[in-house]
Amino acid sequence: MAMDRRPDNMVRITTPELADAFIEEQIAELRNQIGDKKVLLALSGGVDSSVVAAMLIKAIGQQLVCVHVNHGLLRKGEPEQVIEVFRNQMKANLVYVDATDRFLDKLAGVSDPETKRMIIGGEFIEVFAEEARKLDGIEFLAQGTIWPDILESEKGIKAHHNAGGLPEDMKFELVEPVKILFKDEVRIVGERLGLPANMVYRQPFPGPGLGVRCPGAITRDRLEAVRESDAILREEFAKNGLEGRVWQYFTVVPDFKSTGIKDEKRAFEWSVIIRAVNTTDAMTAEVEEIPFELMKHLVKRITSEVPGVNRVLYDFTPKPTGTIEFE
Repeated sequence: MAMDRRPDNMVRITTPELADAFIEEQIAELRNQIGDKKVLLALSGGVDSSVVAAMLIKAIGQQLVCVHVNHGLLRKGEPEQVIEVFRNQMKANLVYVDATDRFLDKLAGVSDPETKRMIIGGEFIEVFAEEARKLDGIEFLAQGTIWPDILESEKGIKAHHNAGGLPEDMKFELVEPVKILFKDEVRIVGERLGLPANMVYRQPFPGPGLGVRCPGAITRDRLEAVRESDAILREEFAKNGLEGRVWQYFTVVPDFKSTGIKDEKRAFEWSVIIRAVNTTDAMTAEVEEIPFELMKHLVKRITSEVPGVNRVLYDFTPKPTGTIEFE
């Protein structure tokens, strides 16, 4: 049976050899726990759920059913990457649900941040539960719980993001193969399981996705401005050697417009705010110094390539007083 707690004397997984040993041990335990039954996994494309998926594919193959819900709030190219990596390369049993309209219709006109989060979280569970009910013989639910999740929920710092939430009629036994690992260990294990580096080392991404980077009531055109400007920022950071050096960077498009000039005409459009921070524990964060030439290039690209945008701002606020995200 899999252990429920990280042993005090467990050696930190820092090498391929240690990762391989952990994978081998977990695969044996998973096969023992699951037998010939089926397992359901909500596959977000994030680091933890992707590593759990890759490990279960190796252990039980087609007995795993992955459900990827696209709520319309993912970054550019992410749903396509999930399909490419898991369905096309790893031959996973993947159910893809495009629920964009459903989520965005529910969010229309809602500006309160907490209400938005509750709608996104609640709707995700609804969609996932609907897909689960279509499947026969599912007895296990796999989750990407990691050791900091367990520690923080025990200390009351945050609600355990993986625990509970599903309707009463859905009783599954949990499968949590990376729950005694820290995030850096999960990444090494993911590499050894053959996941692409940009998936294993991707930045932290909030559960409500771009919904918290589109402050105020979400509209489709403003959400698209967030998605497109974020893609430009990520592309330029990668080109200029900042990818992997900066802990988190993203764009925000707040719900206000200002006057500008485009094509020699008055343009009343949105502003894009760039945020780039470094941190070790996410409790405090310092702002990254972006080279001025790069900043000018970002301004030029974003204002010329992203429809509806005429200004680019840089957020110089550390944490505290600002949080890392805006909402």
